[in-house]
Amino acid sequence: MSQKISRRYFLKGTVTAAGALAFPNLIPASVLGANAPSRRINVASIGQGAQGRGHLGYCLGRADVQVLAVCDVHKGVRDHFCEATNTRYAERAGKGEYKGCKTFEDYRELLAMPDLDAVTIGVPDHWHGLIAVAACKAGKDVYCEKPLALTNWESRAIANAARQNSVVFQTGSQQRSNRAFRFASELVRNGVIGKVKEVWVSIGGPSKPFCDLPEEPVPAGLNWDFWLGPSPWRLYNSALAPDGWTHSYPNWRGYGEFASGGQADFGAHHFDIAQWGLGTDHTGPVEVIPPDGKDVKNLTYTYADGAKMYVGNKVPGSATQWIGEKGWVAVNRGDWLQTEPASLAGTQFGPNDIHLYESKDHFDNWFTCIRSRKPTICTAEIGHRTATICQIGIVAFRLGRALKWDPKAERFIGDDIANRMLGRSMRAPWTL
Repeated sequence: MSQKISRRYFLKGTVTAAGALAFPNLIPASVLGANAPSRRINVASIGQGAQGRGHLGYCLGRADVQVLAVCDVHKGVRDHFCEATNTRYAERAGKGEYKGCKTFEDYRELLAMPDLDAVTIGVPDHWHGLIAVAACKAGKDVYCEKPLALTNWESRAIANAARQNSVVFQTGSQQRSNRAFRFASELVRNGVIGKVKEVWVSIGGPSKPFCDLPEEPVPAGLNWDFWLGPSPWRLYNSALAPDGWTHSYPNWRGYGEFASGGQADFGAHHFDIAQWGLGTDHTGPVEVIPPDGKDVKNLTYTYADGAKMYVGNKVPGSATQWIGEKGWVAVNRGDWLQTEPASLAGTQFGPNDIHLYESKDHFDNWFTCIRSRKPTICTAEIGHRTATICQIGIVAFRLGRALKWDPKAERFIGDDIANRMLGRSMRAPWTL
């Protein structure tokens, strides 16, 4: 595999694809190194919603990346962003016209492009499993938005496919590429606050099990059946899939056929940091208890060492807080950090202390690792373990009872009903 990749990225000039030949002067000949035309990483963007548009914009801003195609189930949307891509490249090269970007409605046709190196996936959660697994099997490196998948079985399938196909995979839990979150996690990992007793994670609640929105006319250009994909058939509503422009942040996250609500949306960020600090990236809790409005006030997870993780907030403004025997540390976005005692915030780590993986830019880390073939800061396996915490919490909410979890077998202990809820039936003809 490594020899094939080496030829793919570093000898591409001798076997250049037709798409690259069509526009040889995109980067001036004087540019050397990673920006040289023979060493550009060829990328396609799958899904042009709010997140996908961010992916595309980032890729277009890099001289060492070439966007070959955009994919979306809305014709007007994909045509618009294809044209925008072509315009950007024409302007950069000082040419009047460039037509090198292609459009696809079906991601499977896009993945068949022989000159494609990598894809970004910015589609709704119910599509992550199918597209990410297909991309891995096609040998494409992947940047996939969080949460990694809608169900535990799908996120496990993604992690397995990434490993089996030696794919460089980045899960979009970008807080790992932030200094404050890394430093807070290092405080915990180095025992500065002592043995961790509690973790508090501030996130939203679960989605509704089923969508109850009224029918609206399907907008022209949208393949509604393809948007639904493996999820159950339901009538169109613009709150789920926008007409292309009306809604920039649709509400499909609020319904269980498509996503898991704030439990997974921000859980994929803040549970992820909790795991990083606890050093449990390749395991997880052993029990989950849903709130009952009486004795149990918060969704509660228990780890094998006795530490409890609660969904809630003890320090106003914090997203993730670890409480230990010697103090606590809390962190949030915007470089927000608080500690008790306050002096912990000035901790300096020595060469023999634990230093966590440092990334200053989540997307750049992915591209750097594509070239080096080293693991990213948030691999598919890490993303799967975080998604699992979100997912088993959803199952506990739905069933309304405490559940024992085996993080090695990735099964609930002695509960067949709960285990069946770790996956889902997919609407024909879709299968994973």
